[in-house]
Amino acid sequence: MQTITPQQLKQRLAQGEKLDIIDVREAEEVALGMIPGAIHIPLMEVPDRLSEIPNDRETILVCRSGNRSGRAYDFLTAQGFTKLKNMSGGMLEWEQL
Repeated sequence: MQTITPQQLKQRLAQGEKLDIIDVREAEEVALGMIPGAIHIPLMEVPDRLSEIPNDRETILVCRSGNRSGRAYDFLTAQGFTKLKNMSGGMLEWEQL
C-alpha cells in the first residue's frame, strides 16, 4: 500500500500542488472539517461513485485514522486503480499539525 503522511500532504498543498483527495468519512465527521479541496465520498458510497474518482492521476484517500481509507484503497486497487495513496494517521494526525 502506497502511503503519504499528513505532513507530506500539507507540505505539497502549501507548495500549491493541485491534488485529488477523497475523504471517505461519514457526513457528521466531515461537518467538523476536512482538508481544503477534498471531495467527500463516504466509504459505503465508493462502489457507486467510481466515476468520480480519478484513475489516471495520483489520488489520496483520507479518513479519521487511516483504517477506512485503507479499506477504500484495497477496494479501489481491486477495481484496477493504480495511482492511490492512503494518508497514514488520518485526520486525527492532520489536526495535530
